[in-house]
Amino acid sequence: MQQEVYRHLAEYVPRVLCQGGGVAEQREEQREELALQLLLLAPLEWLLLGGEPAAGLALLQQGGGAAALCGHVFKVGEPTYSCRECAADPTCVLCMQCFLASAHCHHRYRMTTSGGGGFCDCGDAEAWKTGPSCQNHTPANRNRETEEVRLLLARIFSIILQYAVDLLTWEQEDQLPAGLEQRSDSYYCMLFNDEAHTYEQVIYTLQKAVSCSQKEAVSFATTVDRDGRKSVRFGDHQFCEQAKAVIRSTSRQSKPLRVQVMHSALVAHQCFALKALSWLGQIIQYSDGLRRVLCQVGLRPGPEGENSSLVDRLMLNDSKMWKGARNIYHQLLMNSLLMDRKFKKLFAIRFAKNYERLQSDFIRDDHDRQFSVTDLSVQIFTVPSLARMLMVEENLMMTIIRTFVDQPEVRPGLARYLVFSPQALHRVRCVCRYVLISPPPQWSQQLRTKFLDGFEAFLDLLRCMQGMDPVVRQVGQHIEMEPEWEAAFTLQMKLTHIITMMQEWCSTDEHVLIEAYKKCLSALSQCQSDLPDGEQPISLSLAGHAVDTFRYQVSQEKVSIHLPVCRLLAGLHVLLSRTEVASRLPEQLPLVKLPLRCLVLCAQVHAGMWRRNGFSLINQIYYYHNVKCRVEMFDKDLAMLQVGASMMDPNHFLMIVLSRFELFHTFSADLAQQNTLIEEMLHLVIMVVGERYVPGVGQVEPLDEVRREILHQLCIRPMAHSELVKGLPENGNKETGLERVIDSIASFRKPGVTGRGLYELRPEWSRHFDLYFHHYSRADQSKVTGSEPVGLRRLVTALPPPRPPPLCPPFASLVNLLQSDVLLALEGAVLQWAGEPSGGGWTESMLQRVLHLVAMALLEEQQQLESSGGDEDVSFTFSSKITRRYLSSAHLVILALLENLQSAPHLEVHKDMITWILKMVGNIKTTRERTSGSSTVRDKDKAERKRKAEMARLRREKVMAQMSEMQKHFINENKELFQQSELPGASDQNPTLGGQKEEEEL
Repeated sequence: MQQEVYRHLAEYVPRVLCQGGGVAEQREEQREELALQLLLLAPLEWLLLGGEPAAGLALLQQGGGAAALCGHVFKVGEPTYSCRECAADPTCVLCMQCFLASAHCHHRYRMTTSGGGGFCDCGDAEAWKTGPSCQNHTPANRNRETEEVRLLLARIFSIILQYAVDLLTWEQEDQLPAGLEQRSDSYYCMLFNDEAHTYEQVIYTLQKAVSCSQKEAVSFATTVDRDGRKSVRFGDHQFCEQAKAVIRSTSRQSKPLRVQVMHSALVAHQCFALKALSWLGQIIQYSDGLRRVLCQVGLRPGPEGENSSLVDRLMLNDSKMWKGARNIYHQLLMNSLLMDRKFKKLFAIRFAKNYERLQSDFIRDDHDRQFSVTDLSVQIFTVPSLARMLMVEENLMMTIIRTFVDQPEVRPGLARYLVFSPQALHRVRCVCRYVLISPPPQWSQQLRTKFLDGFEAFLDLLRCMQGMDPVVRQVGQHIEMEPEWEAAFTLQMKLTHIITMMQEWCSTDEHVLIEAYKKCLSALSQCQSDLPDGEQPISLSLAGHAVDTFRYQVSQEKVSIHLPVCRLLAGLHVLLSRTEVASRLPEQLPLVKLPLRCLVLCAQVHAGMWRRNGFSLINQIYYYHNVKCRVEMFDKDLAMLQVGASMMDPNHFLMIVLSRFELFHTFSADLAQQNTLIEEMLHLVIMVVGERYVPGVGQVEPLDEVRREILHQLCIRPMAHSELVKGLPENGNKETGLERVIDSIASFRKPGVTGRGLYELRPEWSRHFDLYFHHYSRADQSKVTGSEPVGLRRLVTALPPPRPPPLCPPFASLVNLLQSDVLLALEGAVLQWAGEPSGGGWTESMLQRVLHLVAMALLEEQQQLESSGGDEDVSFTFSSKITRRYLSSAHLVILALLENLQSAPHLEVHKDMITWILKMVGNIKTTRERTSGSSTVRDKDKAERKRKAEMARLRREKVMAQMSEMQKHFINENKELFQQSELPGASDQNPTLGGQKEEEEL
């Protein structure tokens, strides 16, 4: 049968499709289509259906019923719909027809435009939590083909598919496969598309090479861009070679245009191969049985063994094909293999086995992502069952990440800096997000092992990023050339969601979390041992405390803002603190120094110490705090400081912070810079103690964190929905959580005739406002307080901190920072400076931060007193400590200093806050006295009851002794009576009765 089919195709394909070069007229195209249908496709339909095609197709459609999956392939710009309530992830979409016929049109949904290449997920049970099928695609019973019919169909499909694959992967330009040979000597000069040349360059080259008009050249260029190739000259071999030479010599601006001289019969057969693939895609729509047979044929291994199936050959030659051929066979794969659950799994295995080679070919190829077979990863890896199966069986996570890591080139002169291909970076971001988008509900031992292998490979990637783009403070002369910094932050932003998803996966299994924590800690230790630090051992002492540490001056040494390994460890540590393993964590870890350096760098930039380093560093600091990066940068650095502070002595921690801020010898630095650094250092302490809205650090829920973010945005000013969304970080599913909490904390003000609707904060939520909210920039703080450009506005009322949520047990010791001797000494020093109106060693912002810290400590003490109920001793005794003297050389009694500052005329702006603090001190003192008094009364009652009980015991013992003595005396005096007369039964009872009587008389 194959010889007969090939003989027919060899005779008629060149006759029908060899029409010469140039711009074909519409009439010629119509004739070609008619001849193609009558002479080529109709015989194939007769052969396949065994009779008249129209009747056979109608019979197939009637027996097959409606398809269970829609599979509609989206065109570029076509609208897609995703249900925000029912979709398993954001990649699950519906076409318009299925959306309107489903229950999801009545839910919260998101409408977007397709980039082309994907297909409708209607009917896929794993894509939807509820309502997987619309009314048009409900599952139905199918007719089963007999074995004889199945074998015949498989043989025909095999011939057609083999023919198409051979032609599309054929590499010889002037020969044909066996059985299709032609004696014709006509050739085409074929121009191929690339992404390096512009339309103008191609048009100019064609006008010069083939002597065509501008209109024809524009038509040629448009077809090449749309279909991927176009014949620009037809004739003998020499004639076409001349055009090829001119095209290549004219287009050498960047690289020559790709052009080949191809035999006309080969071009004709390749064109018909595409027509045959499109025809196969249409035929299998009539019956699921036909689809299954085609899938079996495509995945059947060939005689060459590994990677020899027809589908493998198409995928591995994807980058060698032109754009039109890729689009057609991709669509056939989606209409066949991806529409059947069984064959989708088999194709996914083949795809994963070849993924490394496919990705490498894609990176070397210059075509866009939507024209590469790797774009099908979104249809495979987003299916949770397939993703986990591939992770276990094919080690998918490691394959994806290793494929990416193996691509970088080392930039000359920067041994640790990696320059990644933008295409590779985009692909690994997308593919990893697809694989990790749904954490597993249950873990198997194999899944644990393979995930941890992938996690370790991901750590290798983060180790390459650790310490990227280090900066050194420029002194004396301004930097001559701005250093490049965008690539590192681009890499960080691309990997942010992957880092977060990795942590989410780890959080679902305690064993995985512990092993990931160990691997991350080991990787961090290796990073620190690889990098020279410039640290020098020193001993610090302050307020009666001493600590041995290392001296590291951020203003003189290299500092990098990129610490992904350290920040991943911080996230894992917070997750681990929520488990029972938290009590077994090591007590001392080298966790503080790297994030502390980064935060000190930000403080010094704000203080103006790095102005000579130009705008590149300012931009890095901006993105470090920006909503796109802060979740895995600034927030994790703060979390790591909280971890370190919870494990260390609070006085030692604060002394190390002072040393890194270069504030230990406070009066030896430049005054203006020193004041700003003190403000930043105090602000850092406020954040370390006060930021508790991360689950695991504070006893809160994830939505509490979102609610707090929205609250502080609305405290700046009323905002529209779009503004609020932009200020909130998105998770891997592109959700912010805004809709779930906005109605509880804000009221919507409808727009008027002009303008837009705005959300306003409900008044009852204003008490949760925190002036030193960690995501506020200096500009935000100015807007909140109605500040002027040069400083804070004179506040007319006190602005105390809100009552914080309780800390989780592993972080409970953070509150001891507020009552540590070192912090009390610093607070006393600032308050003493503030008492001197003419003194320049303090600022109002500095004093305001000290008052805020004092207020935080008083609130903490009040909360502990209220929660203890007076039955337990409260270890937090800040109110009593602020009445003590901490330095013998200076009278730093904080309470006395506050009382003096209350009446200072130059501190009128802070009078209300100081009054609030003194009132809180009085309230706490009263509470303690009342608690102590009630405890004293209870103790007296207990002592009195105990005394009375003891007296009663002694009286009973005395009476019993007297009774015993009287009994002995009575018996001795009446011995003869007892010996002579013995009444029956009385001898045993009389003593007792006599004893009772005597006791009553007594």
